[in-house]
Amino acid sequence: MLVLRLLNVVAPAYFLCISLVTFVLQIFLFIPSMFRDLSTTSLLSPALLHGALFLFLSANALGNYVLVIQTSPEDLGKGLNLGEGTEVVADWLDGSRSPGSALPSTHFCRLCARVTQRHDHHCFFTGNCIGSRNMRNFIMFCLYTSLACLDSLVAGMAYISVALSMSFANPLAFLTLLPHSISQFFSGDLLSSEMFVILMLYLWLGIGLACAGFCCHQMLLILRGQTRYQVRKGMVVRARPWRENLREVFGKRWLLGLLIPVLNVESSNHRQKEK
Repeated sequence: MLVLRLLNVVAPAYFLCISLVTFVLQIFLFIPSMFRDLSTTSLLSPALLHGALFLFLSANALGNYVLVIQTSPEDLGKGLNLGEGTEVVADWLDGSRSPGSALPSTHFCRLCARVTQRHDHHCFFTGNCIGSRNMRNFIMFCLYTSLACLDSLVAGMAYISVALSMSFANPLAFLTLLPHSISQFFSGDLLSSEMFVILMLYLWLGIGLACAGFCCHQMLLILRGQTRYQVRKGMVVRARPWRENLREVFGKRWLLGLLIPVLNVESSNHRQKEK
């Protein structure tokens, strides 16, 4: 438990550091290197368009990240109005009550010290549980993080191809880039800044693929009307149309949440009316 609590603190700090490094590399290294002559740069130049795209992706990723952190899971003793919420939480704390005895898909997280309605999992990179209130923001966070990593990966490869005078036309060039770079770095033929960018390329690739795969897996569960907690516990879920399952998570104004980081107030009110 101590290791998990430490990870719950270190992982968000690690993600914020990676985000800061990515922002600095993009704004102060990659994007300026795309400008040939500032006096002849038009408003529709590739460099400015790339900078605007990166800022849009970063703002959505960080905005939804903040919303996931600030939007706490429902507390059964406060938000669900069960009448015996305090006793329910106390029973969970001493282990005398099973997580599914109050409401379906509820779970007490010892790291958050809360009981989450429609619990999916505990995310260490946000330090918060993912449930009915912050599921949409979590999916948007994963989506825009993967897109921001892909954007940084492409910009970084363009910078390295110019700095090292190499081509990535051969797919094996990226796979062999790291071992060749390590040997060149220790022989003194490669600068520390260039080696750092190369390491960041593989880090962006790993984070981008992980977030994209996680987002696709989460969307599949939503279409089926399930959560990871339900799948792990083998809970039976009532079959519903996939459109209804999507509306429950994203709400009717899903396009607004796709473009800007906002809370899904509409779907929250819909769940409260059903209760």
